[in-house]
Amino acid sequence: MTYRSFLGAAAGAALLLLGVPAGSATADPYDSATADPYESVTVDTTGRIAPDGTITLAGTYRCAGGSGPVFVSSSVSQSQPSVRYGIGGTQAVCDGIEHRWSNSGRPQPGTLKPGAARVEATLMELSPHSGLLLMPRFHAAQQQEIVLVEG
Repeated sequence: MTYRSFLGAAAGAALLLLGVPAGSATADPYDSATADPYESVTVDTTGRIAPDGTITLAGTYRCAGGSGPVFVSSSVSQSQPSVRYGIGGTQAVCDGIEHRWSNSGRPQPGTLKPGAARVEATLMELSPHSGLLLMPRFHAAQQQEIVLVEG
């Protein structure tokens, strides 16, 4: 398991252990009233599928300092919108400057093919709460239609 895979899995595991349903937390990550307008995450309009089935997604993010580790996670769906495949996780640097992110992952072979897809990218912090408990805090989220291409 690569470091990036570990980070993405750790963030996902933390949400599962806390009993937080996917895509939710104490605040709706898509509610612009709860997000800092300065913080953002974007998704490039093209994703890549390598010959071995590895999917690579990328984009940009910007966030302000936080009290815990911050990650850019991503997932993709294609023919079945209710089925999403997690594609890695990248630790973010929250210094107020725009940075590039890139996540790679290999879902079950043959599940994703070149063509239209929908990506969700989330900028999420694991913030200390009541001592040792880490709770998710969403900085920004973006859903976007993209095209997966071979390469």
